This record gives sequence, structure tokens and C-alpha cells, in this order.
Amino acid sequence: MSQLIRAPLRRTGWLACVSSLAPRLQVVVAPSSRSLALTPKPRHYSSRPIETPTVPTASEARKKVTIQTIASLYRKKTPITMVTAFDYPTGILADRGHCDICLVGDSLAMVALGYDSTAMLTVHDMIHHSNAVARGCTKAFRVVDMPTGSYQISPEEALTNAFRLVKEGRAEAVKVEGGVEIADTVRRIVQAGIPVMGHIGLKPQHETALGGFKIQGKTAKKAEIILQDALALQEAGCFSLVIECVPSQVGETITQLLHIPTIGIGAGAHTSGQVLVNMDMLGIFDRFVPKFCKVYGHFGRDMAKAVEQYCTEVRNGQFPDPESHSYAMASPKEQEEWAAIAKNYTRNA
Repeated sequence: MSQLIRAPLRRTGWLACVSSLAPRLQVVVAPSSRSLALTPKPRHYSSRPIETPTVPTASEARKKVTIQTIASLYRKKTPITMVTAFDYPTGILADRGHCDICLVGDSLAMVALGYDSTAMLTVHDMIHHSNAVARGCTKAFRVVDMPTGSYQISPEEALTNAFRLVKEGRAEAVKVEGGVEIADTVRRIVQAGIPVMGHIGLKPQHETALGGFKIQGKTAKKAEIILQDALALQEAGCFSLVIECVPSQVGETITQLLHIPTIGIGAGAHTSGQVLVNMDMLGIFDRFVPKFCKVYGHFGRDMAKAVEQYCTEVRNGQFPDPESHSYAMASPKEQEEWAAIAKNYTRNA
């Protein structure tokens, strides 16, 4: 006998709870043990069951990554992994891939929504996508980008929007682009109890002002400005920094001078960790591939082939298969009765 839940009969409160579950459970009294054995009623679906492993996967078994986990990895000099996600399936991928941090990045404007830049996104957009990711990504530490215009106007407005991302979007931390000029804003958000990740070097939200997605810090003077930004954000309370698209020497030096983790994207191999945009590394985004990105699979090509095969099979009658993908009536008798009913109807011209 399946014994999923057991409880002494004398606990009337529990019995009342069981009564409320009665429509969904079969309640069996086991006289010898004076307890209840509750067995879920069988349910019938129109879908094929998915085989589930009896042993939890590594991603299911691992502990939740927290901000303390990130700090511990940094102290141990263990490289930190971060990848972007923008919906439920990509959130699941981040967890199953054992990433430490899952970033709901505003890059989704380009790779998921088809915009030419990240500037079009609103706080509402980020809440929507962050919620979807959170439903699939439950182990990695979730960081959400604050979109353009949501934190630059004033520290108070930035705090309001940061709270929205946390409360409505289930963010565990927020990320902002900038340096010395946003230090007060970062400080205000951190003081309110929301962890902040900074972003320096190439700042995609400033793409127009920068003249495009171009490498930053190529001269010593310009690299010093990026270093000053890093130090200002660290002092303001950022728990980590993304460094994007700078010479590897600059990324390495800034990492050495800080006492918080740095996450590089096109910043060389000597930062505390690395981040890539998921649609870039999976070979799905079709406009361009940044130099700093390694493509780990050509899934866009494979997905297109799968869709093409589906269309071909529909056209030549291979899909759906009468046995594997179709349903039958309750009995031959019902089928005969249905045929008789159908004869009474004529097809409309």
C-alpha cells in the first residue's frame, strides 16, 4: 500500500484537513496502525508522460546560491559563472547548466524581442521577464538589469524601481550601468537592503553616446577612468562588478585592485568570473557574434532544421502518425454510433 502521508486518527484538525483534500485523494484507514494512508487518485492526461529520473539531478540537488555563496567563491578564488536568461525555459537551462548567477539582462531586448538596442525596455518589461525566469531558475542567484531611465533620474526613483523588480519581479539583486556618476544611487539602493551589481567599461545602455558597441579603455587615461568608476561603485556598496569589453590588462588590474568579484565579458581571462549572453553562446542570435563570445552550440540552425522537417512531414502525410499522435474513441460501439450520427449531417457548401 502506498503510504504517502500518515497521521494518528485522534488529530481531528488533521482529519478536517484530510476532508478538504478528499476530492483529490483516496483515504484508506489502516486498522493495525490507526493511521491514514493517503494515495493520490489516478489522473488521466491527453499527453504522454515524461520520464523523470528517480535520483535528483545535480542542479536539483545543489543548494541555493546566495550572495554569501558568491562571496565564498571569490574568497576561494573559484571562477564565478554567470549566464543570461529571459524566460522560463532559459531559466531552467541556467540551473541545469549549474551556473552560479543567472542574469535577466536587458540584452533580451535584442536577442529575444528583436529591438536594435536595449534602450526600448521598461521596468514592466523586466518584471515580466524576471518573473518567468524565476519560475524556472530556483538555484542560481538571480540578478536583474535595471533598464534605461529607471535609475538615472534620481536615487529615490531608482530605489522605487529597484523595489518593484524585487517585489514584483522576484529579483534577488539588481544591476546598473555607470560609474562615479551613479555612486549615490547605488549607495541609496544598497542602504535599503537590495544588493547591487555594477557594470563598467562598455555600457550598452550608452551605446548611442559611445558611437556603438566599441571596446573601452584602450588608452591609459581612458582605462584610469574605468578604474575610478570601479572604485567608486565598490565604495558605494556594490557586491560585484561586470567589466565589459576592455583590454585584458585593464580587466586584470581592476580585478587585482578591488576586493569584490569582477565578472568579465570581453575583459580577458583574469577576472573573478565570466558572463555570456545565452542566445550568443548557443548560436541562436542571428545578427552578429561578438568577438569575445565562444559559440558552444549551433542550436539556431538545428532548430530551423527541426521546424523544416516538421513542415515537410505535415505536407507529405507523415505527421501526425495515426497510432503515436492520435486519439481513439472510447470503444468500437461509440465509433459506430458516431458514424451513424455523422450521416445525419451534411457538409456546408
